[in-house]
Amino acid sequence: MNKPDPALRASRLKLLLIMLVFAAPMVAAGVLTVIGWQPNGKANGLPIEPQRNFASEQLQVTMANGQPWAWRADEPQLTLVALAGPDCAAQCLDVLTKMAAARITLNQNAPRLRLLYVGKPPADAASNGMSSYWQLGQDSKDQLAPFRPSTPDSVAALLVESDGTALSLYPAGFDPTGLRKDLQKVIR
Repeated sequence: MNKPDPALRASRLKLLLIMLVFAAPMVAAGVLTVIGWQPNGKANGLPIEPQRNFASEQLQVTMANGQPWAWRADEPQLTLVALAGPDCAAQCLDVLTKMAAARITLNQNAPRLRLLYVGKPPADAASNGMSSYWQLGQDSKDQLAPFRPSTPDSVAALLVESDGTALSLYPAGFDPTGLRKDLQKVIR
């Protein structure tokens, strides 16, 4: 009876250990999935549940030039929709400015985010350059009413995927810094 060569046994053991190193994460992921554990993302926005697709719902926002807003973007672009509460004034305008600044912080990825303001613009919107950053539209059928804040001088925001699917809601009083962080995670 021949004894296996010790070098051959060592190389087989090394091969088995290498296979184990690569298989262990897959086995661990399978076990975690079976027991129902899911990682928690630390997004600042609230998920839209049930999920809605504004394009398939034919939710119509009419732009200042009379054209309808295209929820399905020609290229991969998300849309950040700002919905102001009644009497949008100084605080509302401050949040809108911070939202526009969040787009600027995306640097070369900034064109991948469209800014859409839906509703009556603030009184001094023309003088403060709001139209330089935001595309202004109206929701004549008030289909976005469930997302619009009722608090005066406040803003809520919706993040919408390029196919028209609403991803996240940022209710009135949200932290614009948290929104910026979410945008930097999503838009790369």
